[in-house]
Amino acid sequence: MGVGRMKSTTLRRAGLSVAAVTLLAGMTACSGSGGSDTSDGSGGSGKGGDGDPRLSPVAALLTAEKSTDGADSAKVESTTTMGSVMSMTADGALGWGDGLTGTLTITYTGGTMADTMRQMGTTSMEARYLPDAYYARMGDTFAEQAGGRHWIRYAYDDLESLGGSSGAYLKDQMQNTTPNQSVKLLLASGDVREVGEEKVRGQRTTHYSGTVEVADLAEKNSHLSQSQLDDLRKTLEQAGVTTETVDIWVDDRDLLVKKVEKGETTAGAYAQTAYYSDYGTEVSAEEPPAGDTADFSELVKQQGAGTGS
Repeated sequence: MGVGRMKSTTLRRAGLSVAAVTLLAGMTACSGSGGSDTSDGSGGSGKGGDGDPRLSPVAALLTAEKSTDGADSAKVESTTTMGSVMSMTADGALGWGDGLTGTLTITYTGGTMADTMRQMGTTSMEARYLPDAYYARMGDTFAEQAGGRHWIRYAYDDLESLGGSSGAYLKDQMQNTTPNQSVKLLLASGDVREVGEEKVRGQRTTHYSGTVEVADLAEKNSHLSQSQLDDLRKTLEQAGVTTETVDIWVDDRDLLVKKVEKGETTAGAYAQTAYYSDYGTEVSAEEPPAGDTADFSELVKQQGAGTGS
């Protein structure tokens, strides 16, 4: 499959390294931290009519979680940094009404992974989500090492089998890239508080904040089901997170319009800011042509490279 050039093995391995670590780490960062997407519906009191201005933070967040989950789709803009490994931006639209679908443009703006991507001919790529797999379009330099194919397909089930516990984390994250996961994480903090009313891009919003201590997650929280808490704890522990701060801004329609997450992971300090808009927007993502697509699990087998990370 290689073209026999000097450095071809290096490029192939670099490509797999990016594919296995950066693309997935970058994309999972877009999702925030979240576990099972099953709502336990634990009786949050919704805003009736013009709403109760003194609604408790927990009740308000339960309403926001349900409203955001039910909106099915949104436009997304985010910036993410993770230690010295990477900084990146993402822009596009995602839908979650019937499995995860959507398209994002990912641009690596700094860190070692931006350097690696640059060696492969591009620091920007298109990412497509379909319910059973995630697709990443690589540059021409990578395609030269992959039989002319530009797309890499990551089947979610393959991620789990190839990556062990970290693969299970990636699978979970890739299938739960939805705004309401940040609301769930804040509910799990056990110390959620209302900061106050603030403008976000001209919209009136209410700002909520909290800190998640992973070790205390199940002990001091009663707003999520036990299975949700167990999933959330497992997800955070697999990412090497012990403490994470979460801030979200919710508009008058009980929809999440901004979130900021910060924490420490095994890859270094992590921070992400994301904006959500145009809830209900039409989202589509087509499966790339089979002839232009390489399957990640096959690449790993053929090149004999590990999945990394």
